[in-house]
Amino acid sequence: MRADARDAAADVQARRMTPVRIPFGLRLAAAVLCGLVVLYLSLAPSTALPKVDLWDKAEHAIAYTALTLAWLLAFPRRPLEVAGGVFALGVGVELAQASMHFGRVGHLYDVVANLVGVTAGLTVARLARAALAR
Repeated sequence: MRADARDAAADVQARRMTPVRIPFGLRLAAAVLCGLVVLYLSLAPSTALPKVDLWDKAEHAIAYTALTLAWLLAFPRRPLEVAGGVFALGVGVELAQASMHFGRVGHLYDVVANLVGVTAGLTVARLARAALAR
């Protein structure tokens, strides 16, 4: 029996719409690596860091957006837990910076910038999920 050309086109369309499945271990490793990079950039002596010509608060927001997205890739069905964990990490980092003497200083505004990044990550993930569901 010969398949109709419309059936073949429907099969190709269905395969094209299926998102790529990334193994959980790889997603988790990427999230952990992203977390370690953020921790290093946040806690290393300021003299050891590369100079970036961005506003400090934008750097925080970008880093925590990326961190939130990485952890949401690992745990897509746990957005509130991911957001809470990433935000708690940001608060902990600022408290650690306040107690360290490596040229780093913890600021409340940095915590706010981290929260902006977490919120942006949640928003991007939600928009991406809605777009993929269509």
